[in-house]
Amino acid sequence: MNKYSVKMADSVMEWYDTLTYSWLYEYGVVFKGFELVYKNTGDKKYLDYIERSMNILVSEDGSVPMYKNENNIDDSNLGKALLLMCRENRGEKYTKAAGLLRNQLKTHPRTGEGGFWHKEIYPHQMWLDGLYMGAPFYAEYSKLFNEPENYPDVVKQFVIMEKQARDDKTGLLYHGWDESKEQRWADKRTGCSPSFWGRAVGWFAMALMDTLEILPSEYHDELRGILKRLVAAIIKIQDGLGLWWQVLDRPDAVGNYREASCSCMLAYALAKGVRLGFLDAEYSGMANRAWDGIIREFITENPDGTLDLLHTCQVAGLGANLYRDGTYEYYISEPQKINDLKGVGAFILAACEVEG
Repeated sequence: MNKYSVKMADSVMEWYDTLTYSWLYEYGVVFKGFELVYKNTGDKKYLDYIERSMNILVSEDGSVPMYKNENNIDDSNLGKALLLMCRENRGEKYTKAAGLLRNQLKTHPRTGEGGFWHKEIYPHQMWLDGLYMGAPFYAEYSKLFNEPENYPDVVKQFVIMEKQARDDKTGLLYHGWDESKEQRWADKRTGCSPSFWGRAVGWFAMALMDTLEILPSEYHDELRGILKRLVAAIIKIQDGLGLWWQVLDRPDAVGNYREASCSCMLAYALAKGVRLGFLDAEYSGMANRAWDGIIREFITENPDGTLDLLHTCQVAGLGANLYRDGTYEYYISEPQKINDLKGVGAFILAACEVEG
């Protein structure tokens, strides 16, 4: 019987002939999953699917018409697929395209301590999401193209984010931090948003693991400390089914729900941490318990053999408007979506790590 990683990757290919109709970060999450399926199975159809999709976006001269340099850290995430194409020697155009994203980081606005803003339209703000989007790409580009002087800057992104967003009581990280403390969602003392959003913490956990895998060992110490503190916090709130909730610290609150994408992301981080030796072997049991809960609560199989992933928050963010205010009520108000690609990508990643 096919593994769930293969079943879900095949489901994606059944749904979409190609996956890139614009320059969107969520495609990059799915492609990282496909990359692992390719690595685990050796089946080139998964690599070819990524290339076929990326060819829609990248012209033969290496230009990327759908990419607009708007100082949005989310744009870096799809660059990971460009780097995969570089590693697989799929053409010079991918090297040129990856260079466009690297150049964005050279001028991307930063906080006073040097942390990348999430977006230029969100001034002075760092979000947990941005660490997943930007840091692994930055680290891998620096490794592939011999820019080791960037490694301390990669580590610094995590150090700043944890320093500013970590709650001492729970050990969890708030979704966003506003250095200026001017946003209506920002605490006037700390600058932090008011809630612990599950997927945001999941993004951060995956970012830690992926970056640790890339960077040389001499740059691991601070990141391992951050990982240790984060894992201690998320394990405390893993529920009886092994899962995590849309708002992490309020499982009993009215309207809260077990959320698929964050549960997959955290399962991925735990399993990968054990595999790479950054976490003790005991955490594999916690990853396996999470995986069992994911299959039980979030997965259904259709008569045609495709899978459906349920209960993924479609989107959530922080904004200057009255709606995206970072409160508990806001996060539970956002709609859930079946087969949302952020959740699907995270599911494939978790499946690859847990199933092997």
